[in-house]
Amino acid sequence: MKFLKSITVAPIFIGFLFVISSFSPLKLKNNKMKKTYVLVHGAFAGKYAWDQVKPLLEKDGNKVITLDLPGHGDDHAEPKSVNFDSYVNAVVSLINAEQTKVILVGHSMAGVVISAVAEKIPTKIEKLVYLSAYIPKSGQSLQELAGMDAESKIGPNLKFTPDYSGAYLEDNVTVSVFAGDCSDDIKKLVVEKGKGRLEPLAAFQAKPILTENFNGVEKYYIETLKDIGVGTSLQKQMVANNGTVKKVFSLDCGHSAYFAKPAELVGILESI
Repeated sequence: MKFLKSITVAPIFIGFLFVISSFSPLKLKNNKMKKTYVLVHGAFAGKYAWDQVKPLLEKDGNKVITLDLPGHGDDHAEPKSVNFDSYVNAVVSLINAEQTKVILVGHSMAGVVISAVAEKIPTKIEKLVYLSAYIPKSGQSLQELAGMDAESKIGPNLKFTPDYSGAYLEDNVTVSVFAGDCSDDIKKLVVEKGKGRLEPLAAFQAKPILTENFNGVEKYYIETLKDIGVGTSLQKQMVANNGTVKKVFSLDCGHSAYFAKPAELVGILESI
């Protein structure tokens, strides 16, 4: 009798497991496992930059984490109190609070930040994704990289505070760089968000040391083909210089792909 009961129970138990696995919250509708994304904005921006991307990723079952780096968005730290380590530590703290590995995405200036984060906690990073972002060599500063960019309209148009702790852009430059190919609403948004805000400059001079910790993390690059924030030519050069980028994707837009082509951007992120 015990033998017969085991034969009867076995298929029921197997069927139960099949049903449970079919409704597992860890799977997306396309049967891929859901992922945790940490999205890090660049200079002259805040977490609002991801407001169109975040719900699209979440709609597909992913977890999405954004933040305002110190001195950006709703964080009103004084520029002179902000440095590169404060950026890196803010991102590291968020990631360390997660139980699983994350896909870490950095836009523009944040490319240097996510590189340093990967160097610090490589085992917590599933993949690095650079969105029209700077990729430094070991010991290379963002300031040095930006100085190599003949296509960017940011550097030539920076206005500095007397003590050079911060900088800003005139409204017309802000619009052309960050929203030139975007709707009027986005143009107004970037101007409103930038009013009275200074970009801290100390972080631009940091020279992160990158070792095999960083080199061993899988990397992807999303280039933007009409970019006057981080020039497309420099983007291609940085990818070539790095040598460990697994695949490059292209978006036919300016510097702010999260505004100009959010759906296409999400499609790329979910394919990685």
